[in-house]
Amino acid sequence: MKAVKIIDNIYWIGAVDWDVRDFHGYSTNRGTTYNAFLIIDEKITLIDTVKSSLKAEFLERLRSIIDPAKIDYIVVNHVEMDHSGILPEMVELIKPEKIICSKMGHKALVEHFHQTDWPYEIAEPGRDLSLGEKTLSFIETRMLHWPDSMFTYVKEDKLLFSSDAFGQHLATSERFDDQVDQAILVEELTKYYANILTLYSPKVKKLLETVKEIGLEIKMIAPDHGVIWRSNPGLPLQYYEKWSDNIGDGSALVIYDTMWHSTEKMAKQISAGLEEENISVKLLNLRYNHRSDVMREVLNADGIILGCPTLNNGLLPRMAGFLMYMSGLRPANKVGAAFGSFGWSGESIKLLHKAMEDLKFDLVDPGFRVKYIPETEDLEKCVELGRAVGRKIKER
Repeated sequence: MKAVKIIDNIYWIGAVDWDVRDFHGYSTNRGTTYNAFLIIDEKITLIDTVKSSLKAEFLERLRSIIDPAKIDYIVVNHVEMDHSGILPEMVELIKPEKIICSKMGHKALVEHFHQTDWPYEIAEPGRDLSLGEKTLSFIETRMLHWPDSMFTYVKEDKLLFSSDAFGQHLATSERFDDQVDQAILVEELTKYYANILTLYSPKVKKLLETVKEIGLEIKMIAPDHGVIWRSNPGLPLQYYEKWSDNIGDGSALVIYDTMWHSTEKMAKQISAGLEEENISVKLLNLRYNHRSDVMREVLNADGIILGCPTLNNGLLPRMAGFLMYMSGLRPANKVGAAFGSFGWSGESIKLLHKAMEDLKFDLVDPGFRVKYIPETEDLEKCVELGRAVGRKIKER
């Protein structure tokens, strides 16, 4: 396994995780990469490391370029263990002059590894670090998506090491955006933002404004997951700007679970009502659609209609889990509605309505419920609910 040259004297030395299928509850059906980088200069600099299970692969690529003991500096853009898992071993092997991190990164490193005597240097925003021919500058990106997160920018090459921003969970032997299927690349970029960064959209928006204000010219973006943006670095910036503004595409989702198909019948008629208003709609049954794939769809949709029957005075487990997951990510600026069937108590509609109310969705009505099996009149009301959501979407 060899390193991959990105540009002159800068190499990718990360690792490809072909097997991972879950990332704290987010389905990674295409695997992922843990990207690390090496800068060859008067001061040889390592940017991030990898997950501990992939140490051997990382070291093989690193050694294809240089003896690790010759590295002078280690830059830690993000302390999460998929990027710092082998850091203690690398510090022992390299014995670096400096470990460069943000102020919060220093705190997090001490709390993770309990090493107070490492040669930490705080990367002060606005202060440059010369490596010889290349110069590094740093941008704090707190809560994108950890308190310690930061960007590292190579001024001469206009290369941005963007940590977890602009990444994708995508395992591939190709390293660059122009080498992979663009539809897959955008799909995974979308899913990544939806499941990791939606909660922090206000901070993403502020960061993008800062980048514009300081006139940061970006020719290449190297994130910590997925491929490197060398041909079209403006594409992820464009998408992040749209998503951080909570701009939908005018579509709607009917997200539901069902017990004996009554709620499913209602879902199909609500969908028919949306179609009558010329609203693009997707039916997403939680029995067959993973919550993280559903959240990818939620990111771009304007209408979210949730349906669930009542079980034990509450929700079916899949819907309860999805509601908790979605509520944690806090999607914003959506039209919402609730529906479902029940037998004798019927609390599910109130619970769905309350969850969307807490998210400040623009709710169409308190929700519509049917006892046991919907009749023709009930299904007609479902169609009208779909129409009502569709009209409200078109009014926005």
